Amino acid sequence: MISIPGGKAVVEALRGEGVDHVFGLIGSAGMEIFDALYDAPDIHYIGVRDERTGTHMADGYARASGKAGVILAGQNGPGVTNLVTGLAQASAAYSPVVALAGSLSTAHVYRDAFQEIDQQSLLKPVTKKTWTVTQSKRLPEMVHEAFRTALTPRRGPVAVNLPRDILAEDVELEEVQNAQHASSMPAADRNSIGRAVQLLSGAVRPLILAGGGVKNGRSHAAVLKLAELLHAPIVMSPGHGDAVPCDHPLYGGQMGPRGNVVATDLARQADVIIALGTRIGFNTTFYSADNLNPNAAIIQVESDPLALGRLVPVALAVFADAGIVAQQLSHELAMHKATDAVNWAADFRRKRIAMLAQRDEAAAKVTNPLQPGTLFKMLREVCPPDTMFTMDAGTLCLQATDQLRYVQPPSLFTPLDFGLVGFSYACGLGVKVACPERTVISLMGDGGFGMTMSEIGTAVTHQINSICIVMNNGCWGAEKAYQRDFFGGRYLGADVPNPPYDKVAELFGAKGFRVDRADQFEPALATALACGRPAVIDVQIDPNALYSFRRDSFKHRDPSNK
Repeated sequence: MISIPGGKAVVEALRGEGVDHVFGLIGSAGMEIFDALYDAPDIHYIGVRDERTGTHMADGYARASGKAGVILAGQNGPGVTNLVTGLAQASAAYSPVVALAGSLSTAHVYRDAFQEIDQQSLLKPVTKKTWTVTQSKRLPEMVHEAFRTALTPRRGPVAVNLPRDILAEDVELEEVQNAQHASSMPAADRNSIGRAVQLLSGAVRPLILAGGGVKNGRSHAAVLKLAELLHAPIVMSPGHGDAVPCDHPLYGGQMGPRGNVVATDLARQADVIIALGTRIGFNTTFYSADNLNPNAAIIQVESDPLALGRLVPVALAVFADAGIVAQQLSHELAMHKATDAVNWAADFRRKRIAMLAQRDEAAAKVTNPLQPGTLFKMLREVCPPDTMFTMDAGTLCLQATDQLRYVQPPSLFTPLDFGLVGFSYACGLGVKVACPERTVISLMGDGGFGMTMSEIGTAVTHQINSICIVMNNGCWGAEKAYQRDFFGGRYLGADVPNPPYDKVAELFGAKGFRVDRADQFEPALATALACGRPAVIDVQIDPNALYSFRRDSFKHRDPSNK
């Protein structure tokens, strides 16, 4: 039995969970934890400039590594309110982030104390679960429970409020406990597999819709094997275009209102759709029948039972892990001859090749300033196969998600359904920490980068050598497009005057590049890839290259509907 301060007990619990990186911002309420981290050389502490962006780093780290990402907000009150946006983002992505939040001393609660806020109530709506520790002896237990909850399907962010007086008390520990978490995922029952085999065996136009469950489970090999047996093209839900490698002949890219026309037409024409690890949610369908064949037999496989058949009627709902079900089906269909689907797959391939050729042809028409499509074409041609891309929300990044090459899953990290601007750069730093051997490129608009550029300092301090490409069109592009298309060009608040971001990067100690012409981009990217330092490339994009993605939201104002 040993007696240690509560802050050290928290760090020992982190060690027991195998934590090797903690993102955080120092604050007085959590000083005992920071002091204990000083004596923990096996845990690399990465000090950030803002708790929101630190949470995005933990989110990116979690998604890229498959482990929990940890964010430590040392200050109660404002330090914790800053967590909210990052935790809401992680919640939308089902990302296992563990937030450790310094909290008010228990004797001061409900006394209008300095920086007092009800952190338990504040964080509850944006987390899978939130706790407030009430006894110092329970600190290790609560930290372990936080990790268990965050990592249990369906994964998600959690928060633990740690009152400063409890962190200062001594805790009696017998020994450091190592993490004990379930390592197996649910398989489908035999009746469900039998029914799925029956539906798939009779399919003439089979389609696989792969979502986050495939990507996060690293199940691409099993899904590709099933696709080959069925001669089924694979389309992805938005934000998960990297669920399977893009160089496979059956890869169709993202479907839906924000996907490509070939992939979306497949979903409109398929007679049997097996949806693996996806809710078939908003960004896939916009809650309409326009993007899915209403007569298709849909087999939905999800590890969240509440998602089954919730948003789209399905012929078969299977509560199980997507990758395991793909393996089960491949075993049962090993002798299946999908002759009826051969022409379907071949026709898809011809259309896919033609679409890619048309995309490249359109992008080859170089103008200055750059068109987004030309930039994406150069990224397809120049980026190494191991590249991991992070994206922001906004018109330029939404155009990019289906246009880049995702060769080695996982390699695409987006805000998903939260649609957050200001996410990509910080997320990319977390991804790079998780996968230092891989190339990490973060795409952002100029407005979003302006929100978070202070984290260049974090990148330089900790030698996190990602590359940020700022697609600079001097405006909030999505909103300006709506003002142009539906409000008669009555622009208000749409334009963003920016500093030269390449110079800002250099002032922080990073490498900065400015691209005004198309012929400058590839040399700048090559130099950034080779420089061994954090880099920012400020690319001037045509400010008129705007696109209204959510035209459905403004049907009442669309002149074509009058």
